[in-house]
Amino acid sequence: MSYLLQTNHLTKIIGGKELVSDVNIHLRKGEIYGFLGPNGAGKTSVMKMLTNLWKPTEGAIELFGETLQKDSYEVLKRMGSIIEFPVFYERMSGRENLQLHCEYMGYYEKGCVEKALELLSLSDAANKPVKKYSLGMKQRLGIARAVLSRPELLILDEPANGLDPSGMKQIRELFKMLCKEYGITLMISTHILSEIESIADTVGVISRGKLLEEISMKEIRERNLAYIELSVENTRKTAYILTEQLGFGNFKIMDERNIRIYEEGAVTGKITNALAMHGVEVNAIGKKTETLEDYFLKMTEEGEAYA
Repeated sequence: MSYLLQTNHLTKIIGGKELVSDVNIHLRKGEIYGFLGPNGAGKTSVMKMLTNLWKPTEGAIELFGETLQKDSYEVLKRMGSIIEFPVFYERMSGRENLQLHCEYMGYYEKGCVEKALELLSLSDAANKPVKKYSLGMKQRLGIARAVLSRPELLILDEPANGLDPSGMKQIRELFKMLCKEYGITLMISTHILSEIESIADTVGVISRGKLLEEISMKEIRERNLAYIELSVENTRKTAYILTEQLGFGNFKIMDERNIRIYEEGAVTGKITNALAMHGVEVNAIGKKTETLEDYFLKMTEEGEAYA
């Protein structure tokens, strides 16, 4: 299968420290790829290499069917990006910053600046100097700049930084629209899983510089287990009853009050009755399905265990 973007054994070492190790990413045309990992996992380091800000210590990057080189200017023009926090000329207005970017990119489509400002709800603030923008407004201006020239690929590093819940919802809808209506492929890094769960087609999970897995959201939903969430006053006694009285072996104590039961065929009524007979107070019990957050935590915990 051909990919719009692909990395082969991507590795970055700085000062003897390995920031990224043997990362193999596969991004298909027309999809939204969620690049997930805790802070410090290596997401930004990977994205700096993908956008040619950093040169890999080892490995290679294939972009639009070409191996990325130091002078791959024409290839990079087909990409828009935000890496870390976007930087602007603070004394210039938002509109002037976007116009300057068009000059730099050699992109002169009529009305593109106004369209980008409108898409990011910045039209009313377009003439204000950027130094008067809030953090969230600067982030939206950065996204406006990234989409300005209608790139084929958007690489966005933590694009929800500084956004309130309303702004985050607006950005999610924008990303879906850019992918569906304009055919733009997106790679979005984040540690906020709710930001990506509803829009991603594929996710890659990185921890301690290593890509633990790439998987489609469809496969996650099919793979994830149904379980019974049990909230009690005494987890130790409950665990004993589940094991000795009900014969359960597949459950996990989550914290001092909550247990997840993965036992096939487990029935909530039977569990409640058994606990009541032995004097255990049940605060809540119900059937649930694992979310992307559950999957992510499980993957990163396993990654830490084998690090």
